[in-house]
Amino acid sequence: MDRLAKQLHFILELDKLKSIYRRTYLLDETRSENSAEHSWHLALMAIVLAEHANEPLDVGKVIKMVLIHDIVEIDAGDTYIYDSQGDKAERERRAADRIFGLLPADQGQEFRALWDEFEGATTPEARFASALDRFIPQLHNFYTQGRSWKEHGITSERVLMRNVEMSRGSVTLWEWTRTLIEKAEAEGFFTKS
Repeated sequence: MDRLAKQLHFILELDKLKSIYRRTYLLDETRSENSAEHSWHLALMAIVLAEHANEPLDVGKVIKMVLIHDIVEIDAGDTYIYDSQGDKAERERRAADRIFGLLPADQGQEFRALWDEFEGATTPEARFASALDRFIPQLHNFYTQGRSWKEHGITSERVLMRNVEMSRGSVTLWEWTRTLIEKAEAEGFFTKS
């Protein structure tokens, strides 16, 4: 029962992820998405878009990774990709220690290893998961006429520079992103540099 109690405590803790709001808007623009919605969307993207990864990969592992990668935001909060990263790594490391530590040791170690793998981007799964994580905000920004980009004074050059590593996981998604950015620039979705 101690194992089950720890697992249930962890599951209840995860509910807090629904209250962490990101800077990316839902496509209907009624509000920002929360981190739980973002993770769910990435998991479905992993299933649908896996064929566009640069290398063969374990899709199940990618799904686990994208569902786990933002859990640390419960404690660390969401750091906007275009903000100074400051102490983000340290805040997230402490959060990972605490939150994954709620689980029974074997599960906590498994989840922490997946989180560390995502952060390190050293495997095909982690590189693809990271590409997906960077891709979806570009889609949302494009289909909301650059709402978040405009609100935060983001230029097309900054988007391209900050997201180029997407190509490490999927050249196809990176090329699609570059095309979206060119179209967005032509449509005036960015702050002028």
